[in-house]
Amino acid sequence: MALVYNRRVPESRKVAEYYAEKRRVPTAQIFGFDLPEGEAISRKEYREQLEQPLLEELVRRKLFTFRDVMRPATPLKPAARIHQVVEAKIRYLVLCYGVPARILAEANWQEPDMDRWIPQFKRNEAAVDNELCLLPANRQNLALFGMITNPYYGTTNANVFNPTNGLIMVGRLDGPSAVIARGLVDKAMQAETDGLWGRAYIDARGLTNGAYQMGDDWMRGAAEVTRKLGFETVLDEKPETFPATLPLSQVAFYAGWYDSKVSGPFLRQPVEFMPGAFAYHLYSFSAHQIRRADDFWVGPLLARGATITLGCVDEPYLQFTPNIAIFAARFLYSGFSFGEAAYASQQAFSWQTTVIGDPLYRPRAVNGAARHAELERRGSGLVEWSHLAVVNMNLAKESPVIAAVEYLEREPVTRSSAVLQEKLGDLYQAAGKPLSSMDACAKALKLNPSREQTLRLLHSLARKQAALGRPEEALETYRQLQSKFPDHPASAEAGPRILELIGQLKKPR
Repeated sequence: MALVYNRRVPESRKVAEYYAEKRRVPTAQIFGFDLPEGEAISRKEYREQLEQPLLEELVRRKLFTFRDVMRPATPLKPAARIHQVVEAKIRYLVLCYGVPARILAEANWQEPDMDRWIPQFKRNEAAVDNELCLLPANRQNLALFGMITNPYYGTTNANVFNPTNGLIMVGRLDGPSAVIARGLVDKAMQAETDGLWGRAYIDARGLTNGAYQMGDDWMRGAAEVTRKLGFETVLDEKPETFPATLPLSQVAFYAGWYDSKVSGPFLRQPVEFMPGAFAYHLYSFSAHQIRRADDFWVGPLLARGATITLGCVDEPYLQFTPNIAIFAARFLYSGFSFGEAAYASQQAFSWQTTVIGDPLYRPRAVNGAARHAELERRGSGLVEWSHLAVVNMNLAKESPVIAAVEYLEREPVTRSSAVLQEKLGDLYQAAGKPLSSMDACAKALKLNPSREQTLRLLHSLARKQAALGRPEEALETYRQLQSKFPDHPASAEAGPRILELIGQLKKPR
């Protein structure tokens, strides 16, 4: 790994040094350059101040070794002698807070075959990361217009991401502040130690045909991955994005679309992101300004606690945004690092995608059984999530609901876990035991649930009480909800239900 910082931004070097200490990156692999202080950089500045000086340093320090080799002929290209990396001591580059994120279009740039691109793709602006990832192929005169196809799109072999194959994985430690940027590695390493736990929220649009169905197919694919891996998964297929009223608790994985700026439950601060959480909103300009905490998507998600995210600095068009289903499968199932999964999910480079977070982050390096045993040995409360994963994975394999109920009833940890009591309540409801479901929900509320989980449990308990013909109890629960959450948008939803219940109680029995 090598680190890059901006010498004109003092905090940039501090972020690089902090990361180097955490990940044990040698000092000789940390590079500082004089770069523009904003998020944008001209193509000329990119070439002269970053790309070429960095390449020279990588060669000088023997991190890259180039040699002339013969490229075999293909049906599309004749055989040719090319200058390529034949040995590399690094696979990753990390750009630190203060390094520009967007290469601006160069209006007067000319190159052969540029007219083969349709107008939408006849562009030479790009994300810095997405251009720099082709640094090992820099001496092969790659075109700047349009994009370069990723030959490893969807790969299941992470070892192909190597400079000897013409690609180096580039990520960035960035965000609205240097403090946030530094925190990304802390949260990633915590999740590597403890595991990535929590709930998955997928916000699709309900599309089953048309030009944008691809995006929804990716979202549904990601939801299927998280469900089969045991995450409590919410898949919303309404056309609208998640409403502000949604109780968004204990988020491990979020993917959704399509709003132009942060919206719904993500407007609240903080969001209940778990350590190591991935959060991604598919929008053409989601990363247009990474260092703003309340504009677009990438900055706000990082400011509210996400550990890793992806985004686009300029219009990519849907098919050239990350395939979030592939990302989820490689990152959560195949055990890829964040960087490896991010690069496997992209169909093209020299384009618009940026990768924000520690690219080394690998939460699934330890298998589930070993992680569970370690959490039990340490007496960690996180073992509740491991039990929940066991239940959900069995349910995904169509194990009977009653078997899941019996499993949770047997486990002593269920009695002290709000997470498992809530799940037990859901299972009782599915098994046709509404009274037991209501009791489990009430027990969960006494077991120190998180703020957003408390909100969801109160709503659920009130509905269950009303359905069981207990309007007085339901009314009291809704009033408790309004008292605990007076400023939460979901509190207003309780108002009509309260009036309805008061009306019921006034009727003669």
